[in-house]
Amino acid sequence: MSKSPAKRVATAPQTDQPVFRTLRDLVLPYQTALKVVHDEPTHFYANCAAPDAKGKPVFFAAVKVSGKKTLFHFMPVYDFPDLLKGISPDLKKQMQGKSCFNFTTLSPALVSELQTVVQQGAAAYKTAGKL
Repeated sequence: MSKSPAKRVATAPQTDQPVFRTLRDLVLPYQTALKVVHDEPTHFYANCAAPDAKGKPVFFAAVKVSGKKTLFHFMPVYDFPDLLKGISPDLKKQMQGKSCFNFTTLSPALVSELQTVVQQGAAAYKTAGKL
């Protein structure tokens, strides 16, 4: 009989990247429903804890420092594009592709808006049985 591995709780990595920390902190409230794959000073990556019907991991979010930019990938907005209806022009300008946002700085207004998008995305994934 094998024991299940203990659930890993993400701890704050040592980083001097405030944009990275802020974006990572938007995802952390959902960590009990996630499997954190990478939690390094410039790279955070989390899948949903439950695999898909084929047993494959379901990507949830990632934050990565890339040069002067910090990338925030958030898969729920790809699966549920209606989550992006009504986002501000400032947030829309940060989008690259269907589920990636690029930031060099973050205003309090953008953080608040992203927090709402993440909350709604997590709720949509929960309703869909992914979280």
